[in-house]
Amino acid sequence: MKYRHRFHAGNFADVHKHVTLVALLQAMQRKDKGLFYFETHAGRGWYSGHGDSQPGSEIREGYARLAGSTPQSDAIRQFLDTESAACAALTPDKPQPRAGSAYAGSPLLAATLLREQDRGLCCELLAPECRALQQSLHAWPRMRTLCADGLQSLRSQFPPRERRALLLIDPPYEDPLAELDTALSAALEALTRLAGTVVALWYPIKDDRLLAPWLRRCAARLRAPTLQCELWRHPRDSRVALNGSGLLIINAPWQLDTQMQQWLPELGTLLGIDAQGGTAVRWLVQESGAAQ
Repeated sequence: MKYRHRFHAGNFADVHKHVTLVALLQAMQRKDKGLFYFETHAGRGWYSGHGDSQPGSEIREGYARLAGSTPQSDAIRQFLDTESAACAALTPDKPQPRAGSAYAGSPLLAATLLREQDRGLCCELLAPECRALQQSLHAWPRMRTLCADGLQSLRSQFPPRERRALLLIDPPYEDPLAELDTALSAALEALTRLAGTVVALWYPIKDDRLLAPWLRRCAARLRAPTLQCELWRHPRDSRVALNGSGLLIINAPWQLDTQMQQWLPELGTLLGIDAQGGTAVRWLVQESGAAQ
């Protein structure tokens, strides 16, 4: 596996994914009952701007744009607040890094939000990244780390004792066609074991000709209500490395679609999306299991 997330940490796709993640966790935490957070491809969790964990230049077109903004939407402000809290908790005795120069990834964002009745488990297959993740999460005892393949580990973790779960599936997509189908299979496995699992499945938008058939397969196989949320910076069929970012949110919390329709366009504007890009929120599968 050649992919190293640190070179892309904090880019526009990360920001899209992580604003959504914070919104999902906070929506689920409106209920007092505890929840289980499970992440299949966690990375190292913290990108400090120094040494091997230094974020790449893509952070300037992603998180750095947001860090210097004054968003109107609660969801974007809550994401920025959680980022700041995660960075402060990780380096309590050090001056805080300049806004936009360091980035807390999904494991730290989730760990920061876990309540006393919640718990989390983050999987990372690559040993050096996993060791870095373990160090990053030392301040959050409710979040554990497992150095293993997250997709293969899912069976042993589901159903969780809490009977409520948020599952984040975010493979590196080095082999996009194969990994898209593997990610869908993992989501279906989790839903078989706990039907009410909230699944956030991230996918890259690189070539609509390849993506569209997979989305049709998702619509045909999924029976739980599934919200589709996309943000793209370039024409969806252009030949750049990454045109856009997509998320399938299975068993989306109540009113998430309405809220997302309000904050996603603002997020796109803050990230500098122009007339070549766009955002979209739609139901891929309605409650009945019928594709839209």
